[in-house]
Amino acid sequence: MRRRQFLALGGLAALAACDSESPGSEAHLEFMYWGSTFEQKAVEKMLTAFEQKNPGVKVEPRFTADEYDVKLQTLVASGAVPDVGYVPMAMSFRLAGQGKLVNLYPYLEKYPQLKGYLPDAYLWHGRDKLHGVATANEIELLWYSKSAIAEAGIEPPPAEAAKAWSWDDLVSNAYKLTVDQNGKHPDESGFDPKRVRQFGISTSITYAAAWYGFLRSNGADFADAKGTRCLLDTPEAVEVFQNLQDLIYKHRVAPGPGQLAATGDDVPGTNVLIKTKRVAMVVDGHWSLLDMHQAKVDYGIGVLPKYDKPYTTSQVAGASAVFAGSKHVEEAIELFAFHIDPQYVDLYQQGLWMPQERKYYEDQAAIDSWTKNDVHQPEFRTAVVDYARDHSVPDLRVRLKNLSAIASDALTPALQEIETGKRRAGEVLKAVTPKITRLMQGWHHNQEL
Repeated sequence: MRRRQFLALGGLAALAACDSESPGSEAHLEFMYWGSTFEQKAVEKMLTAFEQKNPGVKVEPRFTADEYDVKLQTLVASGAVPDVGYVPMAMSFRLAGQGKLVNLYPYLEKYPQLKGYLPDAYLWHGRDKLHGVATANEIELLWYSKSAIAEAGIEPPPAEAAKAWSWDDLVSNAYKLTVDQNGKHPDESGFDPKRVRQFGISTSITYAAAWYGFLRSNGADFADAKGTRCLLDTPEAVEVFQNLQDLIYKHRVAPGPGQLAATGDDVPGTNVLIKTKRVAMVVDGHWSLLDMHQAKVDYGIGVLPKYDKPYTTSQVAGASAVFAGSKHVEEAIELFAFHIDPQYVDLYQQGLWMPQERKYYEDQAAIDSWTKNDVHQPEFRTAVVDYARDHSVPDLRVRLKNLSAIASDALTPALQEIETGKRRAGEVLKAVTPKITRLMQGWHHNQEL
């Protein structure tokens, strides 16, 4: 959950600019970022490798674990901007519009690696105005407990998009995987929904990446072609959210608000839920792989269930950028290109990140370079690599303007109400759709290289 919150905020960037330096002196850069302790170590290792490959350049890591967006905004307001680093996604578009981030478009020819990313990795805020890229590619997957699946006597969730479960398949299998303290299933007499030992499925109603792929798979979208009219009240969108609500209150195969929290609102991570078999299947991001492996969880990975189309997974990522106040723009761009290169960052091999370069999804040798190890299971190729390449839809935050305000002022409260089950999804969405429409400002610019 903490990782989701980090991704929802976006990311940070480098800290204050270096003091003035004499001509010919060493170039000093600062790189600002967030993440877990593991990510901190991996980034520092990458920065050391960059210094070794670039004599005369020193990089100071500025790890910032808390209030990243607040601290970055303070630096921007004071004019003490960083060189390179993570930037919250929504903030990246705002800073780019203010001229605070370097336009990377003129540098694409000089740095061929930057031209080879997946199309949805690029962050455009106007024609030929490229202010950054998504730091890493991440997609939503269906994680499951192998032992829970075996005990229920069902086939594991498919690891290929062409064989994906239908929504009815998911519900049917979730019934078999949900048991109360007396071993009864939700469709059996005497089932106690207040004393569930193992839920069949857990997926978020309030986290956009968890449901946006379902929306697109059912032929719906968040907004119209211009991005100025909300479409959440269409029958196809209502069906998706009603199905999610029904998992909790009709089928009783998914936990409601607070049912998984051990204390307060703190829900255990997916690795804990799967390892303890508190939940048999969980919809969550690829980044869970790192924790799964380190915790030695007996897990499997499947593709998400589909509706009419197999485009059923949503991308999600933070942003990275170069700051316009850097005294060493060329060196900063070198570092920018270096910091998400799988050759120098082992976060890909360790299961936290997925690459942004297209070759890592198409060329077998390149695919093997980050997936052929004991962290990545055999089904990873079809369930993740092929799935991400052929069946994913872009992060809404990369596409829709003003999404932060839309979420805080209208969308999130409505989704929280659906999650409570007090009103049916259609009623809630019909009421909130006009409010969202009034806040909409269109889609962000999109450009093909």
